Amino acid sequence: MAKDPVCGMYVQETEHALKATVRSTTYYFCSETCLRTFLRPEIEVRNLKYLTLLSFVLGIPTMIFGLWPILPTMFTNNLLLFALATPVQFIAGWRFYKGTYHAIKARSANMDTLIATGTSAAWFYSTLVTFFPSVFRGETYFDTSALIIGFISLGKLLEHLVKGKASDAVRKLLDLKPRMARVIRDGKELEIPVEQVEVGDIIVVKPGEKIPVDGIVMEGHSSVDEKMITGESIPVEKKVGSEVIGATVNMTGSLTMKATKVGADTTLAQIVKLVEEAQAARAPIERIADVVASYFVPIVIGIALLALLGWYFIGGKPFTYAFTAFVAVLIIACPCALGLATPAAIVVGTGKGAENGILIKGGEHLEKAHKIRTIIFDKTGTLTKGEPSVTDVKTLSDLTQNEILKLAATAEKRSEHPLGEAIVRKAEEMKIEISKPEDFEAVPGHGVKARHQGKEILLGNRRLMAENHISTQEFEQEFAKLEAEGKTVMILAINKKLAGVIAVADTLKEHSKEAINELKKMGVEVIMLTGDNQRTAKAIASQVGIDRFFAEVLPQDKAATVKKLQEEGKVVAMVGDGINDAPALAQANIGIAIGSGTDVAIETGGVVLIKDDLRDVPASIKLSKKTMSKIKQNLFWAFAYNTALIPVAAFGFLNPILAAIAMALSSVTVVTNSLTLKRFNPKL
Repeated sequence: MAKDPVCGMYVQETEHALKATVRSTTYYFCSETCLRTFLRPEIEVRNLKYLTLLSFVLGIPTMIFGLWPILPTMFTNNLLLFALATPVQFIAGWRFYKGTYHAIKARSANMDTLIATGTSAAWFYSTLVTFFPSVFRGETYFDTSALIIGFISLGKLLEHLVKGKASDAVRKLLDLKPRMARVIRDGKELEIPVEQVEVGDIIVVKPGEKIPVDGIVMEGHSSVDEKMITGESIPVEKKVGSEVIGATVNMTGSLTMKATKVGADTTLAQIVKLVEEAQAARAPIERIADVVASYFVPIVIGIALLALLGWYFIGGKPFTYAFTAFVAVLIIACPCALGLATPAAIVVGTGKGAENGILIKGGEHLEKAHKIRTIIFDKTGTLTKGEPSVTDVKTLSDLTQNEILKLAATAEKRSEHPLGEAIVRKAEEMKIEISKPEDFEAVPGHGVKARHQGKEILLGNRRLMAENHISTQEFEQEFAKLEAEGKTVMILAINKKLAGVIAVADTLKEHSKEAINELKKMGVEVIMLTGDNQRTAKAIASQVGIDRFFAEVLPQDKAATVKKLQEEGKVVAMVGDGINDAPALAQANIGIAIGSGTDVAIETGGVVLIKDDLRDVPASIKLSKKTMSKIKQNLFWAFAYNTALIPVAAFGFLNPILAAIAMALSSVTVVTNSLTLKRFNPKL
C-alpha cells in the first residue's frame, strides 16, 4: 500500500486510485483535497484562507445571536442561526465530507470522519429542533458546528503555513534551475526552454550565465561557481573534458558543452527528488501512530456513543446534555496531532539537513542515524583527496628546491601519469616556469627519462636508478622515512648523479581530522577501510587519528567487512565516495555517500553529503538525534492529549467548541515544536 504524502493515510494502489506523477515519482492520495494540496499548495492555502474566514465571519455571529437572541421569537431566531451556520457546514465543511467519502471507499477512517460526524450531528440535531420544535425540544448547536469547522480550518491553515516554511529547501533548490538554454542545432544558435534540451545537444554558455543542464565541456576554459550545489566557495576551473553541473554559474570564459543529463536526471533534479522523497517518507517510529490510528477512529466513535447512551439512559440527563458529550468526544479525538507528530518533524529535519548540504533520503535513514555507534570510512576519495599531491621536495645536491621542482616538472611535462601530473601541478602552483623537454621517454613502472639544455634527467623509483647504475644507498634512510609516512618517493638524477627527491602522496582532505575527533567525542568508534597497502594505511590512519583500520581490502570484500562488524552487534555506518564503495554502502545499516551526486552515491547512500565536507558526518548524526527527540516529544504530547481529554469530554466536562479549540491548538503545538528544529545548528 502507498502512503498519502499529505495526510499520511494508507491508500490502495489501484487503477482508479487518486494519484499524481511528479518528476518520475507516482504519489497516491486518499482524497481530492490531499491531491490538490500536493499539486497546488499555494492555491490550496489561498482557498483554506477564504474558507476559514467564511467560517468565522458567519460562525461568530451564530454564537452571539445564539447567546443573545435579536429576533422576537425562538423560531425566527433559530432560522437566522440556521441561515448563518448552513453555508459554513456545507461550503467550508465540504472538504471533511469528501475526506470521509474517500476514507470509506478505502475501507478506512480518518480525522475527517470524526469532524464530519461530530459537526453533522450538531447541525442535523439543531435543524430538527428548528423545524420540528414540537418533537425535538431543547437548545440548538449551530454555533458549535460552525465554530468547530472554523477552528479546525484555522488549525489546518496554520499547519499548511508552517509546513510551507519547512519545505522552503525544495523551493530554493527549484529556484536555482535556469529557465533557458542556448543550443546549436543545424548550425544555428537557438534559445530554447531548458525542458526542451536533449541529451547530446551542444550548448553555448556565456560568462555570467547559469549552466542549463549537466554536461561535458567540449570547447573553452572558464571557472564555474558550484557553491549552490557543492557548497565549495572557490570557483572550480573547467577545461575541455571537465564535467559541469546544471544550475551552477559560469564565471569568466565562454564554454561550449555537450548535454549528458537532462530533465529528471540532472544533479539538481536528483537533489530535489531526494528532499521531496525524504519529506514524504515514513520512519519506522511512525508505525506506532499508524497502528493507533487504525483502531483509534472506531474506538472513539464507540466511546462517543457510549457517552450519549450512558448519560441519557443511565445518567438520566437530558438528551441535549448527552448529545453535547457525544459531539465533544468526536471533536477532541480528531487524531491530527497524532498524525502530524512524526511527519512534521521529518519535514523540518530533512529540510534543515538540505540547508546544510546533508540530504537524508527519508525517515528510515533519519531514525537509523541516531543509533550509529560504529562508522567505517573509506580512505581514498573520502578521508583523502583521491589524487596525488607533492608533499616534500628535498635536495640531495647543491640545487635548490625550486630548481629540483623545475627540472622534475620539465621531465614530466609530456607525461600523463598521475604522479607526473602532480609534480607539474605543484610547479605551476609555485609559479615556476616549466620548459618543454628536448627528448622524452616514459619507462613503464620505473619513471621517465628526458633531456633539457644538455642535461640528462632521470626521475623515478629505485629500479630506474639501478638500471642506470646510480647508487641510492647513501640516502636509503631518508627514503625509508618518507615511505613510512605513506608517501611515494620519486628520485631525481641529473647526468647520472643524485640531485633530489620528491615525495608524492594522496593527502588528507581539509577537515578529515576535525571530523574524526568530533565523532570520537560523541563516543562513536571510527574505523578506516582501504585497498591500499598496510604501510600507507597505517600512515593515513595515524595522521587522521584513527586507531583501527583494515588494509588491502578489495572492493568486493568491503561489504563482507561491514557485515562482519554487524555480526558483532554493531550498528554500522559506511562513509564512501559511492563508486567502488557501493556494496559496502548498501550493506551498512546506513550508507553515507560523499560527493555531489554521482549516480551510485544517490542510489546506495541513505545520506548524501553534497558539500564533500566530512564534518557533515557528525552533523548528520546530531541532526538525527535532535529530530528523533522532537518526534518522541510530539508523540508523547499527542498521546497524552487524546488519552487525557477523551474521558473529560465523555463525562460531559468539555464543551464541543472548547474541544475544537483544544484540538486545533494541539496540532499547531506539534508542528510548532517541530519547527524549533529550524533554529538547530547541527555543525556546532
